[in-house]
Amino acid sequence: MVRNKWLLWGLFTWYLLLSGWTAYGPVDREFWAIASILPACLVVGLIAMHRWLPLSPLSYVLITVFLSLHTIGVHYTYAQVPIGAWMDQALHLGRNHFDRVVHFSFGFLLAYPMEEAFRLLAHARGWVLYYLPVMTVLGLSGLWEIIEFWVADAVHPELGITYLGSQGDIWDAQKDIAAAFYGALLCVMLLMVARSLHRPHTALQPQDVASESA
Repeated sequence: MVRNKWLLWGLFTWYLLLSGWTAYGPVDREFWAIASILPACLVVGLIAMHRWLPLSPLSYVLITVFLSLHTIGVHYTYAQVPIGAWMDQALHLGRNHFDRVVHFSFGFLLAYPMEEAFRLLAHARGWVLYYLPVMTVLGLSGLWEIIEFWVADAVHPELGITYLGSQGDIWDAQKDIAAAFYGALLCVMLLMVARSLHRPHTALQPQDVASESA
């Protein structure tokens, strides 16, 4: 318990420091402020529900990694993240794909915490335990795209284009949702494989031994 407590404090401190760094001189301060609201609400919610819904240390690490990627993205605006520009130049991708990486990470990194939450809260079992996280990722990804549309429609056009970050791709929203979907699928598939490999083999019952001898 003490080790977990120090881990959680370490993750929280890391996120605060990273947020402080990204708050200093972002490429677009208004974009940074808008895009930082939901992650801040998530962190507050996790802290408020910690005693009621204590997730595993792995879940908190995965959530922190995703929030870190998102925080870096909003500092530069997703279309201008340096590592994405480097990937574009090295692999000739035709655009900055850092936003696509973060959408994939949303599904891949957060599907397990969602699975754990469904297991603890709803006592989900069997195939439903793997179905629910994937559907939740799909639903939240679609909701995020709708929120982006609302914000882009409500603010001035320059910020709206920056906030959407479509980079001229008319299918950007659909591809972002698909990336999150693929990430969630990969996560639950890895979970299923890992659990099947670690599942103990059922011992033979006496009647099974007798039938085999016969």
